[in-house]
Amino acid sequence: MSNKIKKEELETLQGHVNTQSKALHDIGALENQKFHLLHALNKAQQNSEDFKKELEEIYGKINIDLSNGSFEPIPEEEEIVK
Repeated sequence: MSNKIKKEELETLQGHVNTQSKALHDIGALENQKFHLLHALNKAQQNSEDFKKELEEIYGKINIDLSNGSFEPIPEEEEIVK
């Protein structure tokens, strides 16, 4: 009597293990992509904040309508509430 499982059973088991390995690999790749996307998001947010400060130096404190570029000054009272 042989101490081996049947060929079909081995192939099935190998298939399951390969599926698990691929899933783990893909999760690692996604985590790496997530890291880079979070870094890009952080950079974009920092660039936005820096540019808002530049605009504030030029126009003062304003609310900007992003759809058309119009703006309104923020009243002094509103600044205190924030």
